[in-house]
Parts: sequence; C-alpha cells; structure tokens
Amino acid sequence: MPANLNNPMVVQSDKSVLLEVDNPFYPEARDALARFAELEKSPEHIHTYRLSPLSLWNAAASGLSAEAILNALTRYSKYDVPGNIQADVRDYVSRFGRLKLRRDPTGGLVLTSEDAILMLEISRQRKVKQFIVEQIDERTVRVNPAMRGHVKKALVDVGYPAEDLAGYVEGAGLAFHLLPAMRRTALPFNLRHYQREAIETFHAGGAARGGSGVIVLPCGAGKTMVGMGAMAKLQTNTLVLTTNTVAVRQWIDELLDKTSISTDEIGEYTGDVKEIRPVTITTYQILTYHKRGKRDENGAETDFDDLERITPLSEEHFPHFKLFSERDWGLIVYDEVHLLPAPVFRMTAELQARRRLGLTATLVREDGREDDVFALIGPKKFDVPWKDLERQGWIATAHCHEVRLSMTPERRMTYALADDREQYHVAATDPAKLAVVEKLIARHPADQVLVIGTYLDQLDQVAARLDAPLLTGKTPVKERRQLYQQMREGALKRLVVSKVANFAVDLPDVSVAVEISGTFGSRQEEAQRLGRILRPKSDSRPAHFYAIVMRDTKDQIFGAKRQMFLTEQGYKYEILYEDDLADYNPDHDRATW
Repeated sequence: MPANLNNPMVVQSDKSVLLEVDNPFYPEARDALARFAELEKSPEHIHTYRLSPLSLWNAAASGLSAEAILNALTRYSKYDVPGNIQADVRDYVSRFGRLKLRRDPTGGLVLTSEDAILMLEISRQRKVKQFIVEQIDERTVRVNPAMRGHVKKALVDVGYPAEDLAGYVEGAGLAFHLLPAMRRTALPFNLRHYQREAIETFHAGGAARGGSGVIVLPCGAGKTMVGMGAMAKLQTNTLVLTTNTVAVRQWIDELLDKTSISTDEIGEYTGDVKEIRPVTITTYQILTYHKRGKRDENGAETDFDDLERITPLSEEHFPHFKLFSERDWGLIVYDEVHLLPAPVFRMTAELQARRRLGLTATLVREDGREDDVFALIGPKKFDVPWKDLERQGWIATAHCHEVRLSMTPERRMTYALADDREQYHVAATDPAKLAVVEKLIARHPADQVLVIGTYLDQLDQVAARLDAPLLTGKTPVKERRQLYQQMREGALKRLVVSKVANFAVDLPDVSVAVEISGTFGSRQEEAQRLGRILRPKSDSRPAHFYAIVMRDTKDQIFGAKRQMFLTEQGYKYEILYEDDLADYNPDHDRATW
C-alpha cells in the first residue's frame, strides 16, 4: 500500500534504491542515503543506490544504528520498505562488532564473541582458522598477534567484521602544539568546527575504539589540518605517507606554518632526500620502489598484480619498507588513502598496533579494494556532504558543465575502425576539443584556469595553442613548485597539467578547470580534479568545472561514469552543446541559459 507518493525514493527488494532527482525532497534524501548506501548509476532523472554489506558496516562503525537507517528509508520512500530489506539492514549492521579483538592479560591477542555458536562457525572458516593459535573457551580463541591485520581482513571476507579493541602502542613522544597564528601571514589560525569534530571522532578520547579509521572530506576542506590536529592530540612520532614529492613539501610547509614543530624535527624521505626524524613525510612511490617495477608518468607502480604474489613481503623486495620500523611511530597518516598501493596494504596489515589515520575526498577505489581500507586502515569515522560545506562557505560554490561535441565524418570513421580500447583514445583526443578550450577560456578573461588532461601529446598541443606552461610527471619538482607559486601570486593565468596535478595542488584563487581527457571512468579522479578549484576564493566568486566529451562515443560514456561520485555529493552537470557556446555566459545561473 502506498506510503507517500510525494516522496522521492523507491526501496526495492534486491537492495537497490531508486531516487527521483526532480523531487523537492531529493537533496535531503540524497544526503541521508550517502551515509549508508553506494551510488551505482546517475542518469538524468533516476539515480540508483545499493545497500551493500560494506556500506552498512561503515555506517555502523560511524555510529549509525540499523533503526536510524530504516527510519531514513521509511521517511523518504514512496512505498513500504520491503521486509527482507529491513531484515538485511538489521542483520548486516548487527554483524559489525559481534566479534571483538582484545588484548589478554599476557599481552596476547584474542578474538571473542558473546555468541558461542558464531565463534564455532567463524573458527572453522578456512580463511580464519589459519590464524588461530588455540581455543581458550567456547567464546574465545587466541590468534597470532603478528597477524592482527590479516585476521581482520579474513573476518571481513567471511562477513563478520571485528571491532578492534586491542589498543595501540603510544609511540615515542613528541611535544608540540598548534599555533594561534600562522607564521607566514601572522593571521589567526583555528581549526574549523568540522575539523575539530573529525579529530575528536578519530581520537575517541584515547580509548581503544579510537585511533584507526578514515576521515572523508572534500578537497579544499583542510584534510591536512585534520591530520595535524590528530598529531597534536596524540603528541607522538608520526609517519605521513602521501602521493608525491610536491605533497611532501606542502605537508612540511603546513607543519612549519601552523605548529610549534621545528625544522629539525621534520624529515623528508623522498628520491632527493632521506631524512628520518620525529615527523617524517614520504611518498607511496618511495615505499613501493623495487628494482624491476614499472611506473607510469607520475612514478606510480603499474604492476602490482605481480607484487601481490611476492611472499614474504620484505625489505629485500622493497628496501624502503625499513622506514616503518626506523622509529617508534605512534601514528601513521595515509594521505589520499583511496590511492594506497597494494604492497603498502600488505605492510599495513603488519602495523595494526600503530594508530592509523586515512585522509581522502572519496572512499571510491577503482580497484574495488574498499574492504581492504576498511579492514586494514579502519572504517569510515567521519564525513560531511560536500554541499553542506559549500553552503557554510568552507569550500567554493562550484558549477559543473559537460560540453558535448560532435565528431567530423572523417574522425567518426577513424573511431569506427579502431579496436575497442583504442576507440576511447581516438575520442578523448579529438582535435575539436582544442577550439572549445579556447572558447571557454575566453568566457573567463579574469579567471585563472587549469586545463587538465591525461594524454601528453594532446596536452602538448593545448599548451602550444594557449601559449601556456605544461606541467607533467616529467617536470622537475622545483619547476612544479615555481609554476604553482606563480599561479598563487597571480603572475600566471593559464596552466596545462597532466594527471600528476590531480593531487596536492594548493592554488586557492584558481576558479576554472577544463578537463579535456580523463582516465577512463575514474570517479576518484573526477573528484580530485574538481577539488583543485574548490578552495574558497578571496572575492567569493564561484568555481566552474568543464568536462569536454565527444558525443555518442566511449568518451561520453566514461565521462558519465567519472561524474557519479560528484553526483552523489549533490553536483549536477549542466549539458552544453557546440551551438550553446556562442551565447553561453558563465555568470548566469541555470535558469538563464
């Protein structure tokens, strides 16, 4: 029987949830769903979400109860929530924490449950059984303490994620505090309310329930500040892992600007410098360095499948893994945790006694290993809808546009004759995009603009046409920093960048990004690229993000996939065609163009 046909949601018995976009209750229903469901499809009018075990476990770990989830589904659903969905939500949410890892009085590691039958069932599972040392009683088994992470991963795999209450080593002490004013500008410095809340949620008063997990905040919302706040809370030696050398130096700059930590207490561990100090900052690329590895233009490993089969995982294969044991770390910060490479996952499984903080704009992983993040770094502890921060003025208002172009007959023939994989390259690098880039930039004469792409030949052409510098993975770090500084100072108005600039680019006044090609359907990449322009502008002007795609090709299909995460966050891509560009005015709102 209909509950309320004016509501925007239909909950289906296959665990999918359909959400009407053109409904006045859509924004609040979307924000509610994002806390416990995953967005699967986002065409114009109906978005499809799915209730998955992992999405429900993350919700449970963040404090959301089964009843709160069911109340949200009931509140926004047109029809009664199917009985099997109600049962499944209660079942999956209840599974989180029915098994607990604890320390016993001797310092060993035990797995416990109030449910003796569940313990019997779990202890007989092949994935778990290999880590059991002995059975203490019908509700308790002793497990290998060196395999704490492996046990947690195995329990996720069998569908009963454990709550880890075994605690952490404190690590070597490091006394410091956040400064009341920034050193560079002397302006006051205070953590924002949501940053403080994220830190408190992660720390949990120092209890065993705190100290491992992931904080999800949009680019430009100050994830680095959250990391520094967690460090200040714990007062311990800290190892920070991040994406590239530019990010390393940005972390160093922020620590020196906003904390009392001195220069000689901060170490850079990169290809150029090998310093190990109370706070040491390194890159995933350094940690995964091995002699036979292949790398893409960013220096990232590209043959992790082979590395996964290396057993045991040792310093013989990864010489820089020794960094994990060089000091008594009390905290390990994983910046951009959604990019965590496979070998570091495996090393993290051995580091469960250290507090672990993951920072990211999106938990989406294109390799599907979100469950590894959950098990080995920790569950999602805090997030906030991007649009909430936009409304509060913490990130810039952003207008997203997809510009659809038509191929010439000659190019269409080339596309039609190309093989399946080559078709995307043909469409993504269509020369027609170059003229459109110029037209869009002409609509923003006073703005600083990033042109972002994936294919270097295409970027070379754009840079030459715009007479703008080109920044790629081959650009020396010193030159990158100089270009970024010129953009910050306003001396440079246009910069063409490859995917190396998806991360760790701090350019507060850049307000326009034009994406001419992407990495297939990478949702995380789209989020990072929009994030380049989300820092609040000094004059409060909005940001504009343009994705240029070729109609009726894989370029358009992959573009739609890339947009899914941002759609979940409340962003809409307004569609523009070639004929629209002549009259297009970015200062007009949706109603006027």
